[in-house]
Amino acid sequence: MNKIFTAFLASSFLPLPAMAAGMPVGGGIAAVGSIPLEFILFGITLLGVAVFHSRTLQVAATGAITIALYKIAFTGFKTGNGFPGFMAHLGHEWVILTNLLCLLAGFAILSRHFEKSHVPVILPKYLPDDWKGGFALLALVFVMSGFLDNIAAALIGGAMAHQLFRGKVHVGYLAAMVAASNAGGAGSVVGDTTTTMIWISGVSPDAVLPAYLPAAVALLIVGFIGAKQQHAYSPILRHAHQHVRADWGRLFIVGCILVLAIATNVTVNIHFPELADHFPFIGVAVWVAILLTARIRRHDWEVLPEAVKGATFLLSLVLCASMMPVEQLPKPSWETTLGLGFVSSVFDNIPLTALAIKQGGYDWSMLAYAAGFGGSMIWFGSSSGVALSNMYPEIKSVSRWLMQGWHVVVAYVAGFAVMLTVLGWNPAGDQPAMAQAHHASAGRASMQPTDEASRPLVPSHSQNR
Repeated sequence: MNKIFTAFLASSFLPLPAMAAGMPVGGGIAAVGSIPLEFILFGITLLGVAVFHSRTLQVAATGAITIALYKIAFTGFKTGNGFPGFMAHLGHEWVILTNLLCLLAGFAILSRHFEKSHVPVILPKYLPDDWKGGFALLALVFVMSGFLDNIAAALIGGAMAHQLFRGKVHVGYLAAMVAASNAGGAGSVVGDTTTTMIWISGVSPDAVLPAYLPAAVALLIVGFIGAKQQHAYSPILRHAHQHVRADWGRLFIVGCILVLAIATNVTVNIHFPELADHFPFIGVAVWVAILLTARIRRHDWEVLPEAVKGATFLLSLVLCASMMPVEQLPKPSWETTLGLGFVSSVFDNIPLTALAIKQGGYDWSMLAYAAGFGGSMIWFGSSSGVALSNMYPEIKSVSRWLMQGWHVVVAYVAGFAVMLTVLGWNPAGDQPAMAQAHHASAGRASMQPTDEASRPLVPSHSQNR
């Protein structure tokens, strides 16, 4: 296995010398057929993640380095050519990357405090002791994600599940938990990064609220099937320890971290949107809260190495996605939006959402559901899935996720169909594009087309795959 993995890493760099001859420099796009080589390299990286699921960090980091070297040597970036262009590109992306790193590491500490607060042990007293208890827990994660970050909701749910099911949690149930956390944030501008991006581009929070209709349908499907899978695999703990009491000190720490993160997010995005793209306010707020509460209870710093490792994997994929030449999406339609949901399961939804905002003409509630929930279909398609994989490494197998969490794909399509049938396709015209021009510095992605880069670089049929 090690020899195969070493051969894979070596093969990731093999295309580079062959690309040197006749390669355009300074933003030119080389392609195999109609597919730019950056997409091929990214596809190889994602294939490596799927196959070598025990070495996901090495694969993702190798892919990011390979794509960066290719663009530095041959095509350049929108921010410039060569290494200076790459550094300028990082200058645009560092806020997103830093926020994700701080949130993933900070919420790992938060989830450990919640687990040690004894609430997961006390909780069975108030939950049904059959499959409906597992469903109720998923519904709780759904609700929490509406006003918390979906990463925090998934980690808190994972900590509860570890106690409720004696550490034996079915992969299908974990897939349902990731789906529930993403569904709960789909209709809230503070529940998911993609909806926050739509909000700060000038779209009213009410515009994404209809996403809760398909999200609720999806929750019913994954909740029922996932809870049934879990009950057959390991039933819920029937009786809590009567003598256990909640540790209010740890709950206070959890509350402080979440309140400060939410308050910072809302304050910055409402009152200082021009600063949101220049400093990682939310991530810093989480760590300020952690440091301020260090004397109340000792933080479990021991969880940080594994959390940082998982975060680095996600950051590598986000960096890969940010370097893709996806300058123009297909014409906005419900078919395109449905396809974006599938693409977001393997391709980071942050640049996809940013491009949709730039393009304008989307139904924003439909886009919020597709981009938010679509990533649940594969474990690394969502930051909440990556975060939960630190707690449950067994979900890093793509084949197990698809075989046991198949109901997530069914739920996505069913929720989308209900939304399209009941609410229809309601495009918003060019309003978000005008709002984006007004808040030019508030975009979360670095893909801001210039006159030179505004021409289609990727044919429509190669993107909606």
